Amino acid sequence: MGYRIAVTGSIATDHLMSFPGRFAEQFVADHLDKVSLSFLVDDLVVRRGGIAANIAFGMGQLGLRPALVGAVGPDFDLDYRGWLERHQVDTESVHVSELAHTARFVCTTDQDLNQIASFYAGAMSEARDIELLPVAQRLGGLDLVIISPNDPTAMVRHTQECRDRGYTFVADPSQQMARMSGEEIVSLIDGATYLITNEYEEELLESKTGLSSAAVLDRVGLRITTLGKDGVRVTGRDIDPVHVRAARVSHPFDPTGVGDGFRAGFFSARSWGLPIERACQVGCLLAALVLETAGGQEYEVRPDTLLKRLAESYGDECAADVRVYLTT
Repeated sequence: MGYRIAVTGSIATDHLMSFPGRFAEQFVADHLDKVSLSFLVDDLVVRRGGIAANIAFGMGQLGLRPALVGAVGPDFDLDYRGWLERHQVDTESVHVSELAHTARFVCTTDQDLNQIASFYAGAMSEARDIELLPVAQRLGGLDLVIISPNDPTAMVRHTQECRDRGYTFVADPSQQMARMSGEEIVSLIDGATYLITNEYEEELLESKTGLSSAAVLDRVGLRITTLGKDGVRVTGRDIDPVHVRAARVSHPFDPTGVGDGFRAGFFSARSWGLPIERACQVGCLLAALVLETAGGQEYEVRPDTLLKRLAESYGDECAADVRVYLTT
């Protein structure tokens, strides 16, 4: 039986626009309390997205079949469900709302890759009604549950159920930390095998919870911090810190979903049994593929190309370690 992963979180449609200037040049420092701006953008693309869906898509590209767990509107069945299923994502545990549309992410990116975005939750609020036990029963157990940004109540419920039922889980609160209290954030990370954030979110977590870095590590197994162009750092109570540089990028295009790509690669590699450093390298390479495309699900993993690029970024030994897990 394969590795059984449930990926919980947002499922959304992304509306992505490009602004040919710099946001920083449009703001007047003394009048930030009266901002009223309109950006004339060059283009608009509509893509399938949502953090959980992006992560699951990446895992499917690497040969896994993760179970996507989240809430959507009836519009999901028009083509999104079929798209994910064609890319090896199990969508049977996706809840379909009778009242609300699928969540929507609207984002404008400037020429420096800075972003201004809005997110409409829609059907995502119904994710709080989803129980993980039926998912585990259907799959014959759960080896890992990724709890990515979602309806906050759903995130708390899924986390507590993982603790109650003994499911290994990933705490990935990221964007939702801004609207959660320190107490709520602590409830999301306690007992996690992995805690993953970016560098800013790492500081925000410690500021809102009042926990030191050491105190956070007392509550989780491994702490993964993505560092953008500087790669990724992993710390833990019982390991020496690991730092992996970012993979080479041939033509950066759009940062939307880059972190989701890293998560897909990292946790896929961990499911194969690869060590932390190798898993980070696979994650960074998948993040590079996302960065080179528009949207979080527009890249294609070609095993031969993936292995070649792993070798270019991290050496032949890395590519050899990964080759056995890919169907070429």
